[in-house]
Amino acid sequence: MGLDDGQVRLASAAPSELTLLGLVQHLAEVERNWFQSVFAGLDVPTLYEDGAGGYALDPERGLDAALADWRREVERGRELSDGRSLDDTGRIAAGPMAGLEVSLRWILVHLIEEYARHNGHADIVRERIDGATGA
Repeated sequence: MGLDDGQVRLASAAPSELTLLGLVQHLAEVERNWFQSVFAGLDVPTLYEDGAGGYALDPERGLDAALADWRREVERGRELSDGRSLDDTGRIAAGPMAGLEVSLRWILVHLIEEYARHNGHADIVRERIDGATGA
């Protein structure tokens, strides 16, 4: 990535408070929610008890810790979906879609959309920090 801890904490696209570190943390929460909570039906707590979907920053947690969390959640999602049919389902437990049954296929498509959206956000935030853009 080539950025230091201060840069990944920088909200560079005012008025948004979005940071690169917050995006990594948020995507770890996304992975945990969709695979563990929704698909597997596990009762797991959020990773970052900030009430902000992982976006809030903790001075004690830097990029290395957030990336380790994200990698661990991606691996856990792979374990839970390995060998499962794309038609297997899970149920959304909370929020405006509570009770809705969704297939693994739906979850994977939703995650493609989620990552695409946030990668675009990351491109903008990164470019505002040091001029580097995504390919």
